[in-house]
Amino acid sequence: MTLSGIRISLTALATSALVVQCIQTSMAQELQPASVSYADLADLADSAGIVVKVQLRSLARVEDERSRGRQPGHGRFYVTGKTRALLSGKEAIGDSLVWLVDLPLDERGKPPAIKKRDVIVFARTVPGRPGELQLVGRSSQVLFSEETLARLRPILAELASPDAPPPITGLREIIHVPGSLAGAGETQMFLATADGSAASITVRHQPGQPASWGVSFSELVAEANNGPARDTLAWYRLACFLPDSLPSQVNLSASAADRQQALADYRMVLGELGSCPRTRR
Repeated sequence: MTLSGIRISLTALATSALVVQCIQTSMAQELQPASVSYADLADLADSAGIVVKVQLRSLARVEDERSRGRQPGHGRFYVTGKTRALLSGKEAIGDSLVWLVDLPLDERGKPPAIKKRDVIVFARTVPGRPGELQLVGRSSQVLFSEETLARLRPILAELASPDAPPPITGLREIIHVPGSLAGAGETQMFLATADGSAASITVRHQPGQPASWGVSFSELVAEANNGPARDTLAWYRLACFLPDSLPSQVNLSASAADRQQALADYRMVLGELGSCPRTRR
């Protein structure tokens, strides 16, 4: 082999190794528990009828022609697992569970080496099929870690609470009422909820002081305590589901000045809540 041929071969090998490394890195990132955000866990937990910690026992590849809706670079697998702990759910489950899951494939068409690993599964039970689960969506099987469990437990506890904040589906009305003193006033934002219950945001203005705000998930007027703490269920309901801009059907204050203040207060609330990062596809 010539020197140039050796160089070409070495370059090809290096390129191939880089491709393999990139694929493996991508797979590791997709399955890495630390990459799951609070919003990811809340999305999954809120959609799931059952949340279970399971040890993976076996994975059997399903033929691609029978795996409609797969993401590119993924394969569908029939999984069996041993129940470790029921984290949330009112239905009784057995010691052995089965479900289907889509997993990323490496350059050889192989899934990640996760057999015998513990995972957290967000799913629904299948009526009439004991021990069979249906995942609530893609990426609904998360590798277990103590850190992930510690972040998940408060979410499950809040969701199970009788006074849990309901899902926010939109914004119904924003009204600003000026106060008797210059610089004083109050803005009320009435929210639409999935169950039709009351929810509102109150922004208060006092002369010479920064505006303060709070949220109420009842008929009572909210305390202006500068809103819910980040990574709580109340924060999630607002930060992840309030619209970035006001829908055309939202009722606003009558006067132009009051409408302008109401819109400014809405933008302030969104800024205080911050972004709602999600990593799941």
